[in-house]
Amino acid sequence: MREANTFDLSLLILLAIIWGSSFFNIKIATYSYDPITLALVRVIFASMPLLLICKLRKIKIEAFTENWKWYALIGLCNIAIPFVLIAIGTAKINSYLAAILMSTTPLSGSILAHFFTKNEKLSFYKSTGVLIGFSGIILLFFDRVIINSENYIYALITILGSTFYCIGGLLTLKLKNKKNENVTTSTTLWSVLFLLPFSLILESPWNSEPTIASTLSLLYLGVIATGFAWLIRFRILTVNGLVFQTQVAYLIPIFGIIFGYFLMNEIITWRVLISLVIILIGIYIFKKNNKTIVS
Repeated sequence: MREANTFDLSLLILLAIIWGSSFFNIKIATYSYDPITLALVRVIFASMPLLLICKLRKIKIEAFTENWKWYALIGLCNIAIPFVLIAIGTAKINSYLAAILMSTTPLSGSILAHFFTKNEKLSFYKSTGVLIGFSGIILLFFDRVIINSENYIYALITILGSTFYCIGGLLTLKLKNKKNENVTTSTTLWSVLFLLPFSLILESPWNSEPTIASTLSLLYLGVIATGFAWLIRFRILTVNGLVFQTQVAYLIPIFGIIFGYFLMNEIITWRVLISLVIILIGIYIFKKNNKTIVS
């Protein structure tokens, strides 16, 4: 792993913009699609450009080779499960709140990296930054305007989804010597296989009547926020490490709030703004002390 340079930081910001915009698109998609079907159609849309890229670049897709168990497990933990959980949560909470709640990713990601990697150990100052950022999330649960007795469980479901992203990211390190496009495509194909039977059995998608707006949002989620974004994510993960990659979750709320306020007319309270400031302070402390050992 190497310390991030300007290009690495630019990719991280681009990824944050894409994922920050994904939450209001998820919200719009939930108007017409049930969560498992939403996740299924999203990964189907994502797999199409990924398969095309692999074909044009003559990259072998290893989804069903001897490493199939890793591809399957990553597809389950890194795509299928979190996509469903986040869709369930975002349907009942503000889209920008879902983006903010994803800021819990560095906390669980750093803890997992500390125990399961050699070069990404927690230090006192890194831990302080993560905990300060997470305290901003806790403050949100005292804001009854955006989190209350009717939707708090959906907020927790969203946090659980972000935790699965961390687990999936850690598992992805097992395939860091594989080609980026192959890993992204292979895990996406496995996520399709996991989601398809549950969608057909539990949600009967043929009975739905999706709107054009919901379908366009789902198309964006698949091609841009999944296919393209996961290629960027895997590149960051393998070059800069899990802890650096999870910092994208600190940037996502900024863009999530912007998109939610201006495009969805969602109410922003003073506690939301204070929480965001606390999270940004956590980002500063964490990034200042996040010196990755080069392997």
